[in-house]
Formats: sequence, structure tokens, C-alpha cells
Amino acid sequence: MRTVWTMGFVATAALGFCFPDYVVFRYAQAVIWAIALLGLVVLCGISGQFSFAQAAFYGIGGYAAAIVGAHTPLGPYWSFLLAPALGYGAGYGLGRIASRHSIWTQALVSYALVIAFPQLLRWHPIERWTGGVQGLYLDPLPPPGGLVSQDLWVFLLSLAVLAAGLHLVANLVDSRFGRALSATRDHDMAAEAQGIPVVHVRSVASGLAGAFIALAGCLSAFQFGFVGPTAYNFQLSMQMLFGVVIGGLYSPAGAILGGLFLEFFPAVTASLGKGLSALLYAVLLIAAIVAMPDGVAGAVKRLAARAGLRGP
Repeated sequence: MRTVWTMGFVATAALGFCFPDYVVFRYAQAVIWAIALLGLVVLCGISGQFSFAQAAFYGIGGYAAAIVGAHTPLGPYWSFLLAPALGYGAGYGLGRIASRHSIWTQALVSYALVIAFPQLLRWHPIERWTGGVQGLYLDPLPPPGGLVSQDLWVFLLSLAVLAAGLHLVANLVDSRFGRALSATRDHDMAAEAQGIPVVHVRSVASGLAGAFIALAGCLSAFQFGFVGPTAYNFQLSMQMLFGVVIGGLYSPAGAILGGLFLEFFPAVTASLGKGLSALLYAVLLIAAIVAMPDGVAGAVKRLAARAGLRGP
């Protein structure tokens, strides 16, 4: 399967050279969505936690890229180290506070963070760093040697990050730490009785999710060339939750399907609705969740298992 996945990523990268930049731009955004949703697979699927804070983590990554470019002499690629580090720190800190409580308390604490984050960006003592309500502009990522366009370069970088992230999460699931996460998800009291430090394990999962989402926000900021406080709101958090539920909460492959859904499905409903796009989007979303409670990835897995049972 690793060979199949490797061939798939290489083929996808090669196809990027065959399409115009506006098509590559959209697929790059789908890949960036998938990176962010991979963090939610770790947080919500593997460790069984809940969060609305993903928009704040996404904004941390975006502003890390913008501040590095606007206020430091460092090159833009340094933000690819800073963004996940800040995202991990914020996620781990949030996990230490919220993960010892029930899932409803986790939702409320993370909701408070995502509501406060845009206001924090406008706070007067730091607005000279964040740009306040005006936001900050970013210079595009320079492709090496100018051999490819800026859109294609972001696409290739995002694809490489997604491939590395999928490899990391797949190994995490099969590791001792992954088994500890699953134990805390299934029964936290039993896991603690077996000597698993539940709060620390959950906090690390929250930190990893924050790192993935912040890295996605960093890539998105370079893609659009601008960050502003209104972009990182509660609606963005809900979009990511919808995407990971539709794609598949318990499968890393679900993050890829969810990224494609978030990028292309709204355009499909807009073309059908002519003014009822939001209603159509909601109805189709609810129908998909009811029909596929484990997401598209879970439905495909069940169909494959049935086909295997019925085969020769």
C-alpha cells in the first residue's frame, strides 16, 4: 500500500505540470484543506476529543508566515518551522486545560478561543505586529530558480507536506502512543488505571493537531498573499469539522476526501442553486452524514469488505 500511495502522489505531482495555474491553485487549496483535516483526524478521530479551535490554529500559522515576512529579516521558508512549533504549543496548552474535562467542556473552551482569537489580533498593544483590522500582506514564495510558477510551487510543497503528514499519522496509529490514544478515547478511566497519563497523551494529540492545522494555515497564507482577522472565524472551524466528518473521521484517507469536498462541493451546489446554494449545501451535507456516518472513507471500506466477502 505504501508503494501505491507513493505512486499516487508522484502521479498527482506530475499532473500539476499539465494544467493551467488557476486549476492548480484550486487543487493546492484542496491539499491544504487535507493537511488541516489530518490534524482533526488525530484530534477527534484517533484521540476522541472535540474542538472548535481549528480556525485559531489556522490563523496562528497564517500570521506566523506574515509576521516573519513583514517584521523579521528571515526568509519566508523559516515560517514553515515557526508555524507548526507555535501551533503545537497552542494546541498542547489548550489540551492541558480542556482534555481533563468532558467533551462538552472541551467544546466550550475551544469555542471561547476561536471567538477571542480575531479580537486578539485587533488588540492595540500588538496590532503593530498583526496589522490590526487591516491585516498583513505576504510576498509569494519564491520557486527555486524560477523553474515553475508560484501556484505550482505551492501545490508541490503542499503535496509534499501532506505525504509526510500521512506517513507520520499512519505510523502514529500503529505505534505504542497511538494505542495509548485509542485507549484514552475508548475508556479514559480504564486507560488511566493501566498507567497511561491521559491528560498528557491527549495534550500531545491536541498539539499535533495544532501543528498540522497551523502548517496548513501557513501554506494558505502564502497562497492567497494576505491574512486578516475576519478570515479566522467560527465559520471556518465549522467548515473543517464538516469536511472531516464527510471525508471520514477515523481514517487519514478521509482527510484527503474531506479536502476535496471542502474545495469543490460548494461550487457544485452554487451552480445548481442559483440563490439556494446555502440551503442545498446544508441539505446534501445532512443527507451525506446520515447515509455515511463514518464518512466517505468508512463507506468505501465497508463496500470493499463486502466485495471481499462475496468474492471467490
